[in-house]
Amino acid sequence: MSAVPSGARDAVLKFYFGPMDCGKSTLALQMNYNHARQGRRGLVLTKHDRSGGPKVTSRIGLGRDAIEVEDSLDLVRLVTSYGRVDYLICDEACFYSIEQIEQLADLVDEHGVDVYAFGLASDFRSVMFPAAQRLFELADEVCRLQVEVLCWCGRPGQLNARVVGGVLVRTGEQVVIGDTGEAPVRYQVLCRRHHRSGELGEGTPAAI
Repeated sequence: MSAVPSGARDAVLKFYFGPMDCGKSTLALQMNYNHARQGRRGLVLTKHDRSGGPKVTSRIGLGRDAIEVEDSLDLVRLVTSYGRVDYLICDEACFYSIEQIEQLADLVDEHGVDVYAFGLASDFRSVMFPAAQRLFELADEVCRLQVEVLCWCGRPGQLNARVVGGVLVRTGEQVVIGDTGEAPVRYQVLCRRHHRSGELGEGTPAAI
């Protein structure tokens, strides 16, 4: 890839975060559409999408194919192999490695590629994902998505709870793929009060 032309605007690294159901993947797809229709060339990346495949999918039914970010993938090498790339859409960036977040910063600073990253800030324990923490530290802009997500009690939903067998759990692997449906492992957005107490709504058992 050629160096950034003299006088061109600086590329940016932006991180958009929020709990489940706040529209992160929907915004990622919309942003890709907006850039592409202006003639910009981009790549769409994801990791651990809810579909189980190399796709970006949203709960309102939108979706498109994407490049799966494996743990061993060098993002600088990937992007430079394509020739001209103007921007990256990085969905589920919270699941990338810290090294890959550093590579995204290198693409911005050394190659003039705009990077738009989307993901959760914290895991089911309300502990920040390492990649999300690094994005908070490195990003030019950090944006909390404003689409309102509610806890079952009506308060704003802030945290993602992992529910196994109908019970909120606080131990286990940091990344376990699930969704919001009635599955053995699922996730539910809760306010801080009910994430801390473990209450999932009327008639649900206490946390373990």
